Amino acid sequence: MSTKSTGDAAEDRALAHLLRQGLKLECRNYRLAGGPHRRGGEIDLILRERDGTLVFCEVRARASRAHGGAAASVGATKQARIVRAASHYLMRFAQLPPCRFDVVAIDGDELSWLKGAFGA
Repeated sequence: MSTKSTGDAAEDRALAHLLRQGLKLECRNYRLAGGPHRRGGEIDLILRERDGTLVFCEVRARASRAHGGAAASVGATKQARIVRAASHYLMRFAQLPPCRFDVVAIDGDELSWLKGAFGA
């Protein structure tokens, strides 16, 4: 299985889990282009909670918890790229909804949903 197909399968699993929890999908794989000297950002899943909260979700999968596991792989640089992409996505709203940054970490067969995993 390629890295892309492994990542897509992890996103599919995370999305199915979040939909079962009552969230609604707004957008998948939202991408912000980078510049000549800066990488862009991507948000794996953008969902809406029942209360209207917009959830920007990063999905990470690892075969095991070795080296800190999936959640630990969302470092400061990755967080900054997600926040930058989220800021761009939010420009479409006249009034900003409440927002949250979550991580779905998949380590082997174990899925963990970390609500409010980091802030903007």
